[in-house]
Amino acid sequence: MPALVGKDVDDVVILGGGLAGLFCALKLAPRPVTVISNAPIGYGASSAWAQGGLAAAVSENDTAAQHAADTMAAGCGICERKIVEQMTGEAGDRVRDLLSYGVPFDKDLEGRLRLSREAAHSENRVVRVRGDMAGSAIMDALIQSVRNTPSIRVIEGYMGESLMVEGRYVTGVLARRRGGLERMAFPAKAVVLASGGIGHLYAVTTNPGEANGHGLAMAARAGAVIADAEFVQFHPTALNVGKDPAPLATEALRGEGAILVNGAGERFMDDLHPDRELAPRDVVARAIHREITSGRGAYLDCRAAIGARFEEDFPTVYAACKEAEIDPVTQSIPVAPAEHYHMGGVLTDANGRTSLDGLWAAGEVAGTGAHGANRLASNSLLEAVVFAARIAEDIQGLMPTPRATHWAELDQADGLPSQRNTAEQEAITVLRETLSRNVGVERNADGLKQALADIARAEEVCVRDSIKNMMITGRIIAASALKRTESRGGHARSDFPDMDPAWAHRTFTTLAEVDEIAASALGEAESA
Repeated sequence: MPALVGKDVDDVVILGGGLAGLFCALKLAPRPVTVISNAPIGYGASSAWAQGGLAAAVSENDTAAQHAADTMAAGCGICERKIVEQMTGEAGDRVRDLLSYGVPFDKDLEGRLRLSREAAHSENRVVRVRGDMAGSAIMDALIQSVRNTPSIRVIEGYMGESLMVEGRYVTGVLARRRGGLERMAFPAKAVVLASGGIGHLYAVTTNPGEANGHGLAMAARAGAVIADAEFVQFHPTALNVGKDPAPLATEALRGEGAILVNGAGERFMDDLHPDRELAPRDVVARAIHREITSGRGAYLDCRAAIGARFEEDFPTVYAACKEAEIDPVTQSIPVAPAEHYHMGGVLTDANGRTSLDGLWAAGEVAGTGAHGANRLASNSLLEAVVFAARIAEDIQGLMPTPRATHWAELDQADGLPSQRNTAEQEAITVLRETLSRNVGVERNADGLKQALADIARAEEVCVRDSIKNMMITGRIIAASALKRTESRGGHARSDFPDMDPAWAHRTFTTLAEVDEIAASALGEAESA
């Protein structure tokens, strides 16, 4: 079957139909914008799966400065302070934007936002919807607004494969219909990468299948600088019930007083951190990981803290438990760490500009420096909307006069093979299992080198750009983890268990450097 290629040049093309992409498109209105999504908008977005909510200092007892301090503390010394201060300072305005789009945040009887507390926050500052439904509610409201905005064209069912590049300038996106032959070129004056995270590159993850690292690899292949790729956050409490993706037991449960116990009923966080169950996520994840690997198991006990309120206050988690034949009102919930969020990404500045002209990035694919080595709970949705708005403002300033809405006509051109072959499917399995085993909650040099060698061999059989992109992103994460010879935040090395002051900085890499590191690892493996 033929591919499709656009004749005309759009003002802005946004790759990704999640929170960052849709918020940016709305902020750009009435400028013509094309949003490309590999699933129906919102459906495959990690944003829609977010349970906790959005962090913002909007109460009279809280300040943006306190929120910034908590963010910096969780980031283990490598957050970009100015970025954090801008993000927390603009949080209130972004919450008001979301309210204007119809997001039904929980309110008290006097009409004030109801706020909850999550791990490592010093105040109640997480705005929620029905306890654990913030992500889906936010996305539902934005989708409705996007559908009602005539300047936004949505192309669904197309997966970004590569960026169109002329020198250092990004000139568009090349995408392919999922499961088919058709390829479509979207020339653009500005490209916004909002393609989401890397979760489904891991065998155990809380993320949808669309979170497969394509955008990160596309940018790296085009020559973009990648920042902090070694920092992967594992949510401590995914339901350990054998599902892929793993259902999430929101951190808000621990915020309400739920406790962690092992199979013997012993509370194991007491001696590990002053904040116990509400310690930073990397601390809790490693503690649970060790209980499981020791054979004791790990469980979230919500019986005393939540009990009969569970179904009403946390309907999403309750439904997942019941599907797994667990009654969280009367039983403890088996939990395990699962890949949840990528702190690293395509390096951007405060306005979302990447190292390539014409390319911006927002959301989980971006490396803004806001999260440092460990993201503070519920800062992900906040970062997405803050920098999506900043990108829209930046682009509007570069192209001050919106054109009349006009969409490109399409011609036909040649395509590529349509179906994944068996070898590619096996390569994906190797990638996911390798990252979970060797680039997971705890890493070491031998395991990271083995991961690079295994991914390199798996990549040899890959034909499709989409599958190669997954392999490339896996290599970027493993190579970055091998470079950082210390433990900090979400990056834990068993062979370098301590934080090293010499590593109290961000890291930056390119695909060329990753290729060199991977080639060395493969050479060592073949000569061993």
